[in-house]
Amino acid sequence: MLKKILLAVAVAFPMFASAQTAKIGIVDTGSIIQAMPETAAAQTKLQETQKKYQDEFSRLEEEYKRMVDELQKMKEDELPAIRERKTREINDYQQKIQSFMQSADNDIARQQQELMQPITTKVREAIESVGKEGGFSFIQNYSPDLVLFWAAPTVDITPQVKAKLGLK
Repeated sequence: MLKKILLAVAVAFPMFASAQTAKIGIVDTGSIIQAMPETAAAQTKLQETQKKYQDEFSRLEEEYKRMVDELQKMKEDELPAIRERKTREINDYQQKIQSFMQSADNDIARQQQELMQPITTKVREAIESVGKEGGFSFIQNYSPDLVLFWAAPTVDITPQVKAKLGLK
């Protein structure tokens, strides 16, 4: 009987020991990134870029409207070749606007990636540092939309990461 109890304890002990050594943390990277001054500077720069593109788009749009108005104001007896040329110019200009919009969107996305990459790297390094210092086995990004179940012994390390980055 004693052998069976010792065998059961010997089999169960490693399972309990490993369950107790796994330390799981969660971190709200979104709130950390939003609290960083670098993020505000990046957002300001992106807004400036978007404003420049919006201003240029408005100019293009005004020119397009002018061209359409000019075509619509043409007399009924205007030569067909002139009408066709104006229509082609409008179509070409419309393609130019679409190309500009696509190029602007790509540039804004590229700039956002370039501006945010160092920020996310800094946050990741702080999370890794807190994870190593705290002996965590696993740290998951906290997203309330995606969390289905959360139970102890999970630790929210967001405050430690913010402290590591010098944020309040």
